[in-house]
Amino acid sequence: MTDAPLPVLHIDDTLAVVCKPAGLMVHDSALARGETDFAADRLREQFGRPIFLVHRLDRATSGCLLLAFDRDTASALGKTLMAHDVEKDYWAVCRGWPAEAVFTVDHPLDGGPGKPQKKPAITDFEVLATCELALPSAGFATSRYACLRASPRTGRFRQIRRHLKHLSHHLIGDSSHGDGRHNRSFRSLGIHRMLLHARRLAFAHPHSGARIEVLAPPDAEFAKALALFAAPPA
Repeated sequence: MTDAPLPVLHIDDTLAVVCKPAGLMVHDSALARGETDFAADRLREQFGRPIFLVHRLDRATSGCLLLAFDRDTASALGKTLMAHDVEKDYWAVCRGWPAEAVFTVDHPLDGGPGKPQKKPAITDFEVLATCELALPSAGFATSRYACLRASPRTGRFRQIRRHLKHLSHHLIGDSSHGDGRHNRSFRSLGIHRMLLHARRLAFAHPHSGARIEVLAPPDAEFAKALALFAAPPA
């Protein structure tokens, strides 16, 4: 990880969307465990002004990260997010082929460590591509994988990762909720990161009302995983 500026996908006087690299924590928290490098600190230095993070991404997740430059804009965007008026699409690579091309997981989740209360959690999924690779597993000579579009309607702790585990379509590269055998198979292919990428963000600008839509390009390692599919998503 370097201190290079984060790619800017959209910027105006009051807000920005940047592309967070995989492996970079968004901000200091109980999960930081001695880390000193955070996206929030980098962005304050990069833009030379205060920044207010509107949402978070897991450390291992890459892609679209929305921030505001003032409290009023951050508050307005937060309300838009709470009203489910922000469209968020992720790309995810999972083990197995889901039975349906389009499906929804409605499965309550707790809030993570120290937050045992379960709350509603809903994620819409769509299969974008499938492949079968010569990677032995569970007594079979090959392994099947799918590239999914995941669109969470709620924002629970590690929601997409945990919903995929609930389906037994574990996210590749997920060391906490994934399948170690398949993670090792992908590492043997030179793919060491968790394959979850915040691909798209769309919302109405809180001041002008103009529609903003941004796409975050996948990094080289995620693109290497996508290349395993005969017809990868574009």
